[in-house]
Amino acid sequence: MTQQLAAGIDIGGTNTVFGLVNRKGEIIAYGSVKTAEYPEASELVKAVSEKIQEALPPGSALAGVGIGAPNGNYYKGTIEFAPNLKWYGIIPIAGYFSEALHCKAILTNDANAAALGEMIFGGAKGMKDFLIITLGTGLGSGIVVNGSVVYGHDGFAGEVGHVIAIPEGRLCGCGRKGCVETYCSATGIKRTYYEKKNIQSETMAYISSRQIFEQALAGDKASIETFEYTGKILGLVLANSVAYTSPEAIFLFGGPTQAGELLFKPTRESFEENLLNIYKGKIKILPSLLNENDVAILGAASLVWKDVNEMVSL
Repeated sequence: MTQQLAAGIDIGGTNTVFGLVNRKGEIIAYGSVKTAEYPEASELVKAVSEKIQEALPPGSALAGVGIGAPNGNYYKGTIEFAPNLKWYGIIPIAGYFSEALHCKAILTNDANAAALGEMIFGGAKGMKDFLIITLGTGLGSGIVVNGSVVYGHDGFAGEVGHVIAIPEGRLCGCGRKGCVETYCSATGIKRTYYEKKNIQSETMAYISSRQIFEQALAGDKASIETFEYTGKILGLVLANSVAYTSPEAIFLFGGPTQAGELLFKPTRESFEENLLNIYKGKIKILPSLLNENDVAILGAASLVWKDVNEMVSL
């Protein structure tokens, strides 16, 4: 009997990773490419599709392809004007993968894919109302209300990363100023550190958010203040987000969360300080329980299994 597998693909600003996932949520094969090495989206699709076909075990077949990507439109299967990708405009990425792999392809925002992964396999299992915030090159978010991901009328709901945290603040890749991702992403953490040290970022391009974390652990004042400032802004924005959906929990996911309490403590303090009284003490801010490399893959693959199950039930 042919084993059905779902391909889960996560397209990020730095890397594009994929996995072959069975119905139990077991990832039986991994692969990755450097996103920036492909100036055209079609070239990346070709490279990833070839790797997926090579990774398929004998006697298996693809049930479908699930894709998580920044500015991914669930309804249209397109990536649209993603600020952290080199591809400009509207890219029919689901169509490219469907044609290359000869199966149905479903696209969603990368953070929405992470939300699905957290809900099915992670810390949000059993929860119907929660948020996930993904911290990486940018800041993404997935919002789940009553057990369903919120897409909005046009497929672009849930862009917490582009809430303006500081009016007339830092220039964002989206073209506006002061978006929260310019302060609370890995990139934003670096920018804050540069400002604290009063140096030009170009001269410190090699510094990573992890190195800033390590310096904070060693007692570096500027690094400690960087995480305090990051948490202050993130907590405020999350407190405002609660007023719209009243989630049970908010999960933080991504490289900067490895800083642990250096990030979580000031975030929780700012969060509680800025919450409406009716929400105080009710909402947890938690780290994702899924492996950083797995959550987006599992979430993207779950798009396929969800679609398959819905088709069977018809």
